[in-house]
Amino acid sequence: MKMCSLHRARGSVLVIFLLLHSATSFYLPGLAPVSFCEPGQAGKENEVPDCKSTIEIFVNRLDSVESVLPYEYTAFDFCAIDSEKRPSENLGQVLFGERIEPSPYKFEFKKKVDCKPVCTKSYNTNKPEDKAHLDFLKKGMLLNYQHHWIVDNMPVTWCYDVEDGQKFCNPGFPIGCYVTEAGRPKDACVVNSDFKDKDTFYVFNHVDITIHYHVVENEAAGARLVAAKMEPKSYKHTKVEAPDCAGGPMYLNNKFSGELKIGYTYSVQFVEDTHIRWASRWDYILESMPHTNIQWFSIMNSLVIVLFLSGMVAMIMLRTLHKDIARYNQMDSVEDAQEEFGWKLVHGDVFRPPRKGMLLSVFLGSGTQIFIMMFVTLFFACLGFLSPANRGALMTCAVVLWVLLGTPAGYVAARFYKSFGGEKWKTNVLLTCFLCPGVVFADFFVMNLILWGEGSSAAMPFGTLVAILALWFCISVPLTFIGAYFGFKKTGIEHPVRTNQIPRQIPEQSFYTRSLPGIVMGGILPFGCIFIQLFFILNSTILLFGFLFCTPHTHTILLCYFHLCAEDYHWQWRSFLTSGFTAVYFLVYAIHYFFSKLQITGLASTILYFGYTMIMALIFFLFTGTIGFFACFWFVTKIYSVVKVD
Repeated sequence: MKMCSLHRARGSVLVIFLLLHSATSFYLPGLAPVSFCEPGQAGKENEVPDCKSTIEIFVNRLDSVESVLPYEYTAFDFCAIDSEKRPSENLGQVLFGERIEPSPYKFEFKKKVDCKPVCTKSYNTNKPEDKAHLDFLKKGMLLNYQHHWIVDNMPVTWCYDVEDGQKFCNPGFPIGCYVTEAGRPKDACVVNSDFKDKDTFYVFNHVDITIHYHVVENEAAGARLVAAKMEPKSYKHTKVEAPDCAGGPMYLNNKFSGELKIGYTYSVQFVEDTHIRWASRWDYILESMPHTNIQWFSIMNSLVIVLFLSGMVAMIMLRTLHKDIARYNQMDSVEDAQEEFGWKLVHGDVFRPPRKGMLLSVFLGSGTQIFIMMFVTLFFACLGFLSPANRGALMTCAVVLWVLLGTPAGYVAARFYKSFGGEKWKTNVLLTCFLCPGVVFADFFVMNLILWGEGSSAAMPFGTLVAILALWFCISVPLTFIGAYFGFKKTGIEHPVRTNQIPRQIPEQSFYTRSLPGIVMGGILPFGCIFIQLFFILNSTILLFGFLFCTPHTHTILLCYFHLCAEDYHWQWRSFLTSGFTAVYFLVYAIHYFFSKLQITGLASTILYFGYTMIMALIFFLFTGTIGFFACFWFVTKIYSVVKVD
């Protein structure tokens, strides 16, 4: 079913959070459960002292799988409330474009509500303002924009039946749907046979909300909400002032002109659930998603591939190196030493400073910063610190860590630049501070200008932009200078062998040991290990770097050994680019995914997709390239420290 395939992508971000969170099943301080009780019992002594009786629904941004432009709830002229203050948002929520605000949907705990009116929206196509609102609403239905509601800090889900009798719960529901001129229902219109008029929009102006609660017996008094489900419906109320939710669907012909009234209503019922605990109330969303089994299977498949290939490469390298080292150390006579062959021949050139050492050291510093940031972020996520209930925590953690990790970046860049024989330490520090972060910020700023122009909720406010610049210039840059100071103050890295004054001539190389073919072929292995995961990565915009911790170093070491045996000692840049070339394959796959899988329309959405993809590819490049370089650096240092060199 097309509806299933479209909505599977909607929950991918939630899936990643739940996978990391489900193993822990606890909430951190600051995310304490809220108790609810019936009206009249709240605050009474000896009954239910600390509980709430009113349940509020908060609304978030609306987004679509057919557009990367999210919009605020009020942009579509839905029922809104202006008297209450919006909840404060953290940095991660702002960067993700979340805009949570209160709504007029409020009801009492355990009080059933039937077809209660919320508001009525009137439109007259002869008025330009009303026509613009109506056209924007139709555009939202055409692109299948989705509501995202929140109750007690958990998503309100729309659960419906899919193939094989399974039930799918989507943390969002559409604002409406469209039947084409050929009579083909699109998106949510397939769920109702009454949606059949050609070239017609159907507005979901009514929701049936079901709140599941769990009565706590041995802990705090009151009840806790464990699930919130809803079903969108369309009713053309005969009397908008006194709706009965019994009429036909609320339709809007594409060529409609004149006056139109849309009445929004809702119904609420409560169900006691004794099986779901509050700490695991997110699990039903994960269990209902049909593709989560495939997700686990693909993760295990990739893990097996990584372990198998890493073990095979390590075994081959250990056996081969053991024989080489034993043979080299048994050479006692001068005649034997003169007949050296293989990687020992280049011992006097293997640590020769590379060309463009300044740029390589800057890349290594930025890559180290990204590596530590990703490792610590994933570590906190696996421990459950970045709960899905704590919205924006993942991105906030990543940004704060990146800002605070300027010291390792400056230290690594300075240390290697000094080992490469560089003397322009000021240029090195400035490039470490501004080159890679500047490219990312410039790309992000251009994307933000496009979002501003489109009026999207994902556009970062000017104040937040200034705050990020302040974090960069006032915290990250000084920390990078501090790290660079200690890096330059420390003595250079001592190598196990001396470097000859005259460079050794490199013999003619075979095709597979040349630089370009080796780099191109080198990125295939890590890309193959994450290939199955890329579908979920591109759906969720969350990069799963876990498998890339293992894959780049094994194949880079193997290729580095081949090149040294071929008497080619230019391994520094080659090791970095061999692993970093995985980002090129990632970029090619993202382009293929855009044209073959996505339904994104519009120039702005296309530019945004490729703009953010370029940022992801750059992070991939620095991350994998740094792992490959350090792996090869350790390997080269290790093998030349255990052989006898005259």
